[in-house]
Amino acid sequence: MAMSNLDTFVQSSRPAPSVVATSQEIRDRGSIFVGSVYRATSPEEAKAALHYHKHVVHAGKDVYEISAWRCMVLKSGRTGLSGPDDFELRTGFDDGGEQWAGSKILKIMQTEGVIDAIVIVSRWFGGTLLGPTRFRHVETCAGEVCRKFNKVVEMEESIQTLSTLDDLLATLREELNILRSGSSTSETGTDTSGTPPIKKAHDYSAVRDTLDLSKAKRLIHARESAIQVVKSLIAKHKSEDK
Repeated sequence: MAMSNLDTFVQSSRPAPSVVATSQEIRDRGSIFVGSVYRATSPEEAKAALHYHKHVVHAGKDVYEISAWRCMVLKSGRTGLSGPDDFELRTGFDDGGEQWAGSKILKIMQTEGVIDAIVIVSRWFGGTLLGPTRFRHVETCAGEVCRKFNKVVEMEESIQTLSTLDDLLATLREELNILRSGSSTSETGTDTSGTPPIKKAHDYSAVRDTLDLSKAKRLIHARESAIQVVKSLIAKHKSEDK
């Protein structure tokens, strides 16, 4: 039986797909165009997201669902340990009732460098044929969600970089404090449990939610500068102790 409603996804052990970004609506002579993008690390995940979008998000609605996907997958018989040559890019598209439209979304994805995603442009037909103009609307919606998707991916990478730098900075500051005190952590009474002190994670939710990449990059630069300063102080203390 085909998966046709939300209950099927609720009962399944697999979580329902989650839309990453949507585009602004384009209205033209009664027709409405809206783009959506989901994560998809395989063609199978892409098709599952398309099925969910059709039969859950737009259940019972008469909508053309035009889609394309690009997924980097592990080649058969490969482990991934040999580097990029172990992977291959698999692409595909579904016109969803709009002949030639799916390939246009795929071309936009290629231009924007979007990987591991499926882009879906939904069209509600208003009764008036739009001719080639409909393809321009499809491309506009697809381009918007592709750029939003790339910003989300870049932000996630920036947050991961910040978390790594925060951990490194905390470790270096702890080492510097030990050098300054001239004794180990346990000897100074700071921690006698034998376990390292808990490092409080920074909250970057505001930066992530607003997709403020410029602020994220400034924070990364600030952390890198702080790390260099602490490393220099550590080197100075060690040279003085010799």
